[in-house]
Amino acid sequence: MASILSYVPVINRFFSRNDGTRSIDIPPVEVHNVETAPEKRPRTLKHLLKANHVNHSILYHDLEFHNHLPHILCSAYLLGADDKQLHKIYDVESQELEPWKPSPAEVTRDDWRYFLGHKDYQRAYVDFFEDSLVDHGYKWKKVVEEYMFGGEEPLVNCLIGGLGHPLIHLGYAFEMDNKELGIEALAMTATQYNFLHKYIDDPSYSKPSSFSSTSPLELLGKMASDERLKGLFKEPGFDNVDPFFEKHEDLLVEYWNAWSLENPVKQFQESQEAAVALLVATVPPGTHSYNFFVVHLLTTSHAVRILLPVIPSKFHINMVREWWLLTIAVYAAELCPKIDLDYIKHEEGVAGKQWNYVEDKAVNGPYATDSHFVKAVRAMREAARTWGDVHEHYLAAAVRFVDDFEGWAF
Repeated sequence: MASILSYVPVINRFFSRNDGTRSIDIPPVEVHNVETAPEKRPRTLKHLLKANHVNHSILYHDLEFHNHLPHILCSAYLLGADDKQLHKIYDVESQELEPWKPSPAEVTRDDWRYFLGHKDYQRAYVDFFEDSLVDHGYKWKKVVEEYMFGGEEPLVNCLIGGLGHPLIHLGYAFEMDNKELGIEALAMTATQYNFLHKYIDDPSYSKPSSFSSTSPLELLGKMASDERLKGLFKEPGFDNVDPFFEKHEDLLVEYWNAWSLENPVKQFQESQEAAVALLVATVPPGTHSYNFFVVHLLTTSHAVRILLPVIPSKFHINMVREWWLLTIAVYAAELCPKIDLDYIKHEEGVAGKQWNYVEDKAVNGPYATDSHFVKAVRAMREAARTWGDVHEHYLAAAVRFVDDFEGWAF
């Protein structure tokens, strides 16, 4: 492992703009297509996803909030929720959602890029991408292929807009092989498209840093002790993210380029470990202060894990680097909370508790209708399945989380 203070050569061998020479070769997860399943449980999920697609906009509350209903429905389903529990989730989560509103105009094939980032065009984008199904034999993945991965500045390079919700949505679309979710993911990406794409699309941002490490946790630890980052903001909060990009871009880019992907599979595994640690190992015992914005770093990491085996390999490295860019920004905005792996240790340890205990807490516990709580559990379980958990580190983090959680800190 390279020292965090080692010099990165001018010819940077760790990344490039569309690095098609390297891929992150991990096995795909099981796909759960509920479209034609005859049993009641998958039929229920299918109907609820369609009902949400028809009745509720993907953005609401002055176009500031994202519709998480598909995320929790799919997560709960994959954790074993029955049809009654799925209906309860739908009823609770949909209470705050809003109906669709007409867009100012339609989006067409000639001008669809012109309206990127215009949230009030969410309905128009859904209609546009659904209409595009006709040109692709009603195969939603072909529509995603054209609009998400095509062109000089493909939409995939801005999946972290809107706190990564487009990335999360696209992950569930592929995991459930679901047309409605695929269309929603495209529309959400289009409406959340912003300046963040330039860090991937413009190769000038990928440049040598004065230090490097293959370990995300090591780099986050360096951020926590970096005097240049202290005092930038008075209070922690997501509102600090844009000012961090605007006023301290040099610092952000320095840390972004400092992560060297010498062994992309291993580094991606370490990034998933870091995502779990950011959520659980930043919470001192007794404080119950699990951060609402930090949890998105875990759920976006889970989405990357789902997508890597199914997207073109030339986007693999950049997708992981997108996640790292979002992670640096959120961590700095939250004032670089201490990451102490000892915090993960439960007072009683795992104490014989296994994943069935964690899953039951997610589906039947007091926070079974909390979208981000259920998604976090699912992400940790899938990470354990992906990498193995011989020492039960993922399980210990999940047990600590479900036993200690009392709501989100903002």
